[in-house]
Order: sequence, then structure tokens, then C-alpha cells
Amino acid sequence: MEVISLHGTDDRLYELVSRLVMNPEILRQNNNYPFKTSNGHTWYLCMDNGCVSGFMPVLTKGRGLYIDNYYISGDEPEILDLLTEAILASTDKTVTVLSHKRHTGLFRRHGFISGTVFALYDKMSCLRTKGAVEK
Repeated sequence: MEVISLHGTDDRLYELVSRLVMNPEILRQNNNYPFKTSNGHTWYLCMDNGCVSGFMPVLTKGRGLYIDNYYISGDEPEILDLLTEAILASTDKTVTVLSHKRHTGLFRRHGFISGTVFALYDKMSCLRTKGAVEK
């Protein structure tokens, strides 16, 4: 598996994720919240034998990066780890994620701390020095 990053309006991005972001089953996993993109987004995709096994759209906002939705095939921890590590290694800014409850433990392992706790999500943040990802 490898992680690639694509600009939020890159034609290749649409080719790779369109079937996933419009799939009702995947939308249900995301609590029926639609996936969004813009010029301010960079998408991190986990590729496995040419297929997308997970993705995280990351929005650059002011002082940090913000992840408010993502997809992980089968909720596989390895995929979520790879994507999280790639994002943390790419920045020295604060990274904030609106994490599904089922994934908060994994994000904590990467140094994220819960801020606001909602019914279905935890808003978590992490500040790392570029390239310093620990396990």
C-alpha cells in the first residue's frame, strides 16, 4: 500500500474517488455526510494495487489543516494509520480531525487530543514537528 496526495480539483482525483464518494453504502459509513472538495483541499489516498482503499480530504484553514470527513475501507487500522502518518509528516501545522467515535483511539495513538465531544464524533487536534511521527 502507498499513500498519494492530489490537489482537491485534480482530474485524476475525480477518476479515482467518484465511485466511492457517490456510493450509498460508503455515505452511510460517513453518517450520510457528503464528501467535499475545493481548491483549498489536498486529498490523501491510500492505494492498494491501483485501487483506492481509503482517503482523507484535508482542508488548509488559517493556521492549520482540517479533516472533517474520510473513508477507510473496512475500517482497517493499517489504512487509517498510513493516511494519518502521511498527513502529519507533511506539515508542521496543527491538524484537526472530526473523528468518528470508532476511530478516536487510533488518532490518540498519533498524538491527537480530544477537544469537543459530540454524539457521533470527537473533534481532535494534534501539533507535530514536520516529519516527526511517532507510534
